[in-house]
Amino acid sequence: MFDYAALEALAAVLREGSFERAARRLHVTPSAISQRIKQLEERMGQVLVLRGSPCTGTDAGRQLCLHFEQVALLENSLRRNHPGLHDGQVTTSPTLQLAVNADSLSTWFMDAVAAPNLAEFSGTYTTPGVQILAGAYFGDITMGELVDFFDFSADCTYDGRFDYADPVYTGVYDQYSNCAGAGSVIIVLAAEPAAQNYSVIVLVQAVTEADLDALDHILNTFNVVGTLPGQ
Repeated sequence: MFDYAALEALAAVLREGSFERAARRLHVTPSAISQRIKQLEERMGQVLVLRGSPCTGTDAGRQLCLHFEQVALLENSLRRNHPGLHDGQVTTSPTLQLAVNADSLSTWFMDAVAAPNLAEFSGTYTTPGVQILAGAYFGDITMGELVDFFDFSADCTYDGRFDYADPVYTGVYDQYSNCAGAGSVIIVLAAEPAAQNYSVIVLVQAVTEADLDALDHILNTFNVVGTLPGQ
């Protein structure tokens, strides 16, 4: 069983690039971060963080960080679908590593990722936003099985599962409408390129037609650059 407080510290160090900034992000002292990392490295029997400016992760460290982010994403979905299961503790929102072209960054992309209010995006159906997870660490799980991780049928009308295809990706998506009576639409898409060397999960909460147009633009411009964990 992993120590998720230590994994949270590891993920914060790799995201922020230093123990000091990770400590500020998690509202603890740098020595607390250092102690958690040290204990995790001792437990794993290997170095996880390469100390420097910035701090970077070893291969094992990056794998553990990605595991933590994936768990955070699933917990975020669970809290949205079943608010009664929330234990009352403040949890870390998942951080999604993305690579897109410069044109996208200069137009719509930052607004799509930085929802108007991240807490409302995570906890209500009235704030638009998007979450994207890409990785090569899903093993032999099918696209349908990835979509099955997310279920909004308790609060939304389930419109069905549909095939998805564009010039780069093929997969499936589930569509939900009129969530909590707010009229919003949720789309959960899992897709992969022809080489099947990585998978992409896209979760979009759309409140207006413009939000759905943004989803089309995301899928038309999204690209993975470099090597993903597991490749």
